[in-house]
Amino acid sequence: MTGRADASGRAGLPPDPVAARSPLVWRFMGLYFARYAKRHLNAVRLAGWGQPPAAPPPGPVVIYCNHPAWWDAAIIILLAQRFFPEAESYAPFDAAMLARYRIFSRMGAFGVDLDSPRGAAAFLAASRRILERPGRVLWITAQGRFSDVRERPLGLRPGVTRLPELAPDALVVPLALDYAFWEERGAEACAAFGPGIPARALLALPRPDRLARLEADLTATLDRLGADVRSRDPARFISLLDGQRGVGGVYDAWNRMMAAVTGRRFVAGHREGRAP
Repeated sequence: MTGRADASGRAGLPPDPVAARSPLVWRFMGLYFARYAKRHLNAVRLAGWGQPPAAPPPGPVVIYCNHPAWWDAAIIILLAQRFFPEAESYAPFDAAMLARYRIFSRMGAFGVDLDSPRGAAAFLAASRRILERPGRVLWITAQGRFSDVRERPLGLRPGVTRLPELAPDALVVPLALDYAFWEERGAEACAAFGPGIPARALLALPRPDRLARLEADLTATLDRLGADVRSRDPARFISLLDGQRGVGGVYDAWNRMMAAVTGRRFVAGHREGRAP
C-alpha cells in the first residue's frame, strides 16, 4: 500500500516546514499583523538596551522567549520582519491549533505535540531541517504554555537544550516579552533581546546545566525589561510601531469638536487630547 507523500516527498513523515513556507504569504501576513497591531495596541516597543545581534551570525539563530499572551505570535512576526528581514523565520506551533489556522504553516510554522515522545521527535526533526543552513531563524516560546510574565522559575521545556546539538554553529538569543497598560486605551507590547550565546559554549555544559543557563539568561532579560515597563517611561524604549491613540467614538468626536470651537489643536490621546 502506498501512502501519500508529504511536503518532504516522503510518505508517513511530518511535513517539511522549509518546503511549506511561502515568502509571499510571509510578507503579506507581516503587513496584516502590523495593521492589526496598530488597531488594537497603543505601541510596540523595544527596550533601548535590548537590540538583537548587530550583525548576521555565521550560522543560524535560535531565539527563545517566554509566552505571556495571545499576542506573542504577532509580535514575533513583527520583530522577525523588522530585524531579520532577509532571513527565513520558523516557529513550532501547537499541532491542534495549526490544524485550525493552516495559513501559519505557509509562514514557517510547524505543528508539534511536546506532550508525547513522538511529538518531541518531530520537533527535533523539523528543527534539524531548519537549522542545517545559515540565514534561518528559529523562534521558540520555550515555556511551551501561556505563563504570567512574573512567574518564577520560568519552567522552560527541556527540548530547547537539544538545539545546540543539532546546530553547533547557531547563536542562541533570549527574547523577553511583556505587556502593560499605561495611559492609553491600548496596551503597550514591550520586548527586549538579551545577549546571545554561541551554541558551542552551551554544548560544553551538561543538559541540566545548559537548561539552567538558558533560563537564567532569559530571566535576567525579563527582569530588566520588567523594570523598564514598570517605569512607564517611553524614553526607555524605541517605538517600533505606533497604534491608534485616543478613546475613539463619541468621546473623541466631542473633544475634536470642542477643540475646533475653541481654536485649540486636538491631539488624540489621554495625556495630549486637549493640548493647546
